[in-house]
Amino acid sequence: MRIAILGLGSIGGLFLSALVDSDADLVVGTRGIKLKQILEEGIVIHSPEGAMENIPSNYFELIDTENTSIPKELIHSCDIVLICGKSNSIPVLSELASKLLSDDGFVMGIQNGLSHLDYLSGKFSQKNILGSTVTHGAWHNKNTFYWEGRGIIKIGNLDDSEPSELALNFINLLNESHLSPIWSNDIRKELWIKLLINIGINPICAITGLKNGAIKSTSNMWEQAMSCMAEASHIAVASGIDMSGIDIENLLMDVVLSTTNNRCSMLQDIMANRLTEIDSLCGEIITRGESLGMPTPLNSMLLTLIKGIENSSIVE
Repeated sequence: MRIAILGLGSIGGLFLSALVDSDADLVVGTRGIKLKQILEEGIVIHSPEGAMENIPSNYFELIDTENTSIPKELIHSCDIVLICGKSNSIPVLSELASKLLSDDGFVMGIQNGLSHLDYLSGKFSQKNILGSTVTHGAWHNKNTFYWEGRGIIKIGNLDDSEPSELALNFINLLNESHLSPIWSNDIRKELWIKLLINIGINPICAITGLKNGAIKSTSNMWEQAMSCMAEASHIAVASGIDMSGIDIENLLMDVVLSTTNNRCSMLQDIMANRLTEIDSLCGEIITRGESLGMPTPLNSMLLTLIKGIENSSIVE
């Protein structure tokens, strides 16, 4: 099985860290200084249990995501293409994915929010798209990747159908690589649940500068997280998502406990003076709320605060 990983941030590095010792043939797409550094030095992996491993770059095929021209032997050769970049990189990485993906292969976007699936659905046939959510905790610094906390990966077809043979083989590979995959027959619902969890964790931790576990240990912070999630869950229900039987507080607690020492992706972006994905989280809720005639003051407040931090810290 040939798998392409496009975008080598925290989640891309997580997949590379887990799959590099598997039987899969890996193609890795990154750019700029990181591309040069990995070519020269390889990657350094820190596992959740504390082990450290250095992997030379000849363990995988490196390509430049800023160069739309790819080697002929890679064209339409990949069974799975994982798009792991931020939401704003989806157009560029999707174009590259279309050149790498085989006719019967799957492209899987691994971004926060919901809008990436809309974009992929306009670029690829629905039968070639997998939806996914990831709760593993990870962060990175240049060519060094830290897998901080183990979670799970939920994967499913957009039409809620059963997995194909290729999808099952992919699931088995992820399982052998200790990524704890679970097949979902309602992946859109899972994406909404992940969106709610991200809204409960990411903006608050990004504003306060605290790791995920601090939400649990500070009562007022936990109450604010739950209030913002509850507001977003009303939008989910109004959008046709069945939330009956879903205990969002327990779900949030599970993720916070499994990623206690993790700095969420939004906090990592703020610390690195990068734009965040707040538009794909709270922005998504606000937009959907407006279309439904439902106010979303808490999510609007979080978006405004994060935008303010971005404007004050990012050097133009």
